[in-house]
Formats: sequence, structure tokens, C-alpha cells
Amino acid sequence: MKVAVYYSNNDIRIEERPKPVIKEGEILVRVKASGICGTDVMEWYRQKKAPRILGHEIAGEIAESKSQKYKAGQKVFVSHHVPCNKCKYCLEGNHTACEALHKGNYDPGGYSEFVRVPEANVNIGTYILPENVSCEEGAMIEPLACAVRGQIAIGVKKGQVVLILGSGVSGLLNILLAKLKGAQVYATDIDKSRLDKAKEYGADRIINAKEQLAIKADRIIICTGALSATAQAFDCIDRKGIIQFFAIPNKNIEIPVEDFWRNEITVTSTYGAAPVDLEEALRLIKDKKVNVKDMITHILPLSEIQKGFKIVLDAKDSLKVVLRP
Repeated sequence: MKVAVYYSNNDIRIEERPKPVIKEGEILVRVKASGICGTDVMEWYRQKKAPRILGHEIAGEIAESKSQKYKAGQKVFVSHHVPCNKCKYCLEGNHTACEALHKGNYDPGGYSEFVRVPEANVNIGTYILPENVSCEEGAMIEPLACAVRGQIAIGVKKGQVVLILGSGVSGLLNILLAKLKGAQVYATDIDKSRLDKAKEYGADRIINAKEQLAIKADRIIICTGALSATAQAFDCIDRKGIIQFFAIPNKNIEIPVEDFWRNEITVTSTYGAAPVDLEEALRLIKDKKVNVKDMITHILPLSEIQKGFKIVLDAKDSLKVVLRP
């Protein structure tokens, strides 16, 4: 089978690998859609583990099954990370801190024609897609679920002022979710087309990130790796407010200690999604509460993955780039 092996952002090679052989309790999925995540192009984070086959936003069709739960021909979304549901983190509801979730994955990665899904992922992380959800939309379940979990973690609710810094695909997902909860949403970006999208997806006010932001927000969700956004967040957070790093910069940040202390600011991050978040994301897509279809701006064959990475890195007229292995 063909796979795309990541060596660096500018060196992704199409190679041949044997098709994985499944064991009892496992399934083999023919990948139909595989999204390029913003974390995949974070070279400072990814390259230290290269070469490897990335890709963790997939949907496809079961080609073979040795599980009693699923059969060949079913259209599924598969989560790459699943918790154990037994450790102290899971029992406290902090599934994304579970060691099993951080260590597990499917084999070899979503940028391939087929993936072997381990039994744990079959039992906890495999979801049949409804008829009205395409594989391309299914590939959006994981990024949407991450936003679902992130907003639960910081308690976004009706009546709050929520500031979204960065209006790429993760920013838009957070805008949609915050509006569904009844929040007043402000959104920033430096790109006019993305600001227009933020308005289209429900932002009450859009602001060029290069301007001074005269806002006091209850919740700020940082959806860009730009260090300047961190400084803006501390300028705009209200007393007792929460700043969440949905995206992270590639350098350590500075916290204005006096404001942090006197104004009782909370600074936190969010990572991944738990099964309950994935289920909610699938429901939101199925019920057309969140329109992820229009966020998919580019669909490319696996052979053009290098082009796909460039599109994501350029961050011009793109939102989500999906590969079709």
C-alpha cells in the first residue's frame, strides 16, 4: 500500500509499505478521507520523531473485520487516541490526561491507504457514520471534538464575552460552538478572508489582529501559534477570566505576574478529546448544528500531500485540507 512518510514539512515521501495484518478483535480500515491538522505542520514538534507516518483525522470503510462489533463495508470514523477508562485521570473525568490515550494510536497513521485499528480503538474509538455524514465530514469529527472538550473545560456559557484569537478552522469551530451556547463572540485574524469567514460563521464582531483590541473578555481561546496573540490575550482578559491555549506557540510565554495575581486570571491549555466529546461532535455534524462541510476548502489525493502541507503552511485561502488516499 502507499503511505506518506513525514521527514520534514518540505520532505514528505510517498513510499510502499505492506498492508497491515489484523489480529483478533481488530479491524482494517480503507482510509477515504484524512485531514491535515495544524499540529502536523508544527515542524519543531513533529520533526524530532521523524521519519513517521502522520495523520489522525480519518474516516473510511472497514475492509476487514475480526471484531464482533463491526463488519466489512461499514463506513466509520476512527479515533487515534483512546483512554483506558480505569486510571485515576479517567475516573476523575480527565480522559485526555490518560497514559493510554497518549501512547495509543492506529497503525501506521492516517496518511496511508489502510490502517490497522487496535482492539482498544475498535472498542472505544470507532463510530459508524450516519448516511448523511460523508467521509470528508467524518474526518472533521476529531478537530470538532477537541473544541467541544476545550469549551467544556473553561465553562463557556450564555451571556459571556468570548474572544477567539485566530480564525482558521479551529477558530471557526470554536466560534460556532460558543454561539450555540449563547455567548457573545469576538474574533480576530490578520487575513481578511478568514475574518469574513468568522463573520459568516457567527462572530458578533470581527477585528484585524494588528489593531488594538479594546475588549474585556470572560473567556479567551487562542487558536493561533503567533506569540503576539499571547500578549493580546493578557491585555483583553477580564478579572477572573480564563485564557485557553487551543493552539500553542513554539516558544515559552511570559505571564504578566501582577495582572495574573491581582485579577485572578486562569491560564490553561487543552489537548485532544475523550469519547464523550467525539460522540457530541458526531451528533452536531449529523444534526447539521455545525457545518463542517464548507470548512473543507481543498481535497487532494495522497500523492499530493506535499502540496497539501504547503497550502496549510501558507494559510491563505485555505481552511481544512483533506487527503483522499
